Amino acid sequence: MSLPEKDEYFQVHQSEGYTMELNGVEIEDTFAEAFPIKIARVLITGATKKWALVAAQEATGFGTSVIMCPAEAGIEKIVKNETPDGRPGVYIQICTFGFKALEEQLLKRLGQCVLTAPTAAMWNGLPKAEKQFDTGFKLKFFGDGFESEASIGGRKAYRIPMMQGDFIAEHSIGAQDGIAGGNFFIMADNQMAALAAAENAVDTIAQIEGTITPFPGGIVASGSKVGSINYAKFMKATTNEKYSPSIKDRIKDTNVPADVNAIYEIVINGLSTEAISKSMRAGIEAAVKIPGVKKISAGNYGGTLGPYKFNLKELF
Repeated sequence: MSLPEKDEYFQVHQSEGYTMELNGVEIEDTFAEAFPIKIARVLITGATKKWALVAAQEATGFGTSVIMCPAEAGIEKIVKNETPDGRPGVYIQICTFGFKALEEQLLKRLGQCVLTAPTAAMWNGLPKAEKQFDTGFKLKFFGDGFESEASIGGRKAYRIPMMQGDFIAEHSIGAQDGIAGGNFFIMADNQMAALAAAENAVDTIAQIEGTITPFPGGIVASGSKVGSINYAKFMKATTNEKYSPSIKDRIKDTNVPADVNAIYEIVINGLSTEAISKSMRAGIEAAVKIPGVKKISAGNYGGTLGPYKFNLKELF
């Protein structure tokens, strides 16, 4: 791989190989490891951006990690009026390991969190995908025989009469193969600097199409390892002690630099490797602009978790 060219962010130093610095922050020579997942994409519209967001946030709740959650889910992006009904909208992604589980999650989450939300409507976010679920068709039965078929914005949908008026549900919701677990670590000299950098990264990623950051506020405070090395065998995952700053003096093979006292992880799921790479790069560029950030790294299991590897240096 050739050395990246310098620009306003890059400072590349070559010794045995080379160390990359972005805006003065070291970019570790490592990779983020990701794995295959199934992704459904839904567009939720509302009378205002607020109500579209409320429905989207409810529908993506309890969706941080498939370690314990029934799905990973998150908000992809907000749109103004580029929607079938011309109203503000929010794209969300819902991710599971299999299409059967994904279909179940769509019916539950859209039925309980979007159909119930004031002024909300639901639309297919992947209308050209080969895999299509008839989620809207199933939800029309909430109308108990009083529902009707409609064509809105050239899409087949159903009008379901309710107390507030009609709920609009497009017939199908599309899904496809996707990728979960793209990530990077933000290491800073204090917690507030790390948090500000993570917020900056998430806000930037939110402007990019095709990816989500599924953890609370898009930020992971609890980077983990698989299983337990001590006593909690019922835990599927436990703290990653090698990246825990408060105990770095107690861990012989710690990965926490001496000047780092807080680390946040950004996890990214997406529709393609290109989308995840773009979001990782943009997120890292945003993070290193915050004073106090010392290093950017990433999480992997040596290639045993999944087939996708996002090398940090190759992003630039």
